[in-house]
Amino acid sequence: MNTGRAGTAAPPNPAVGAHDPTSSAPATSKSTRPVNQLVHEVTELATRLVQQEVQLAKAELAEKGKRAGLGSGLVGGAGLLAIIGLQAFVAAAIAALALVLPLWAAALIAGGTLLLIATLLALSGRGQLKKAGSPVPEAAMATTRADIDVIKERVHR
Repeated sequence: MNTGRAGTAAPPNPAVGAHDPTSSAPATSKSTRPVNQLVHEVTELATRLVQQEVQLAKAELAEKGKRAGLGSGLVGGAGLLAIIGLQAFVAAAIAALALVLPLWAAALIAGGTLLLIATLLALSGRGQLKKAGSPVPEAAMATTRADIDVIKERVHR
């Protein structure tokens, strides 16, 4: 092939006829490849597979982490505002009860009521946390198990 300059030819295209190690298609048939080449290819494929599984797990955990972080921030902000609002209501309730009871009795009744409500909220929150499940990257683990099963099956052939 002529590049336009006299006496110089373009270098041959290395991709033509060469085996791309990143492609999944073999360069030759399995029956003509030596065992050490097959072992090398299996090692490369296993390494790439593990790397892909790690990337999948990272992506899954990052997504779960973002959602958990956003949800936690919103719940925290709501909790702060609720505490401020409750303080105002508690003061009003104690003042109202103090009209018919001694001040100490009104404060004791209001405090006991708040502790009862807090206990109920804590039990409800614990139940929700149990329903949330574990933060384990389940999809990555499932595909890894499937990959291992396929590899075991092909090795035993």
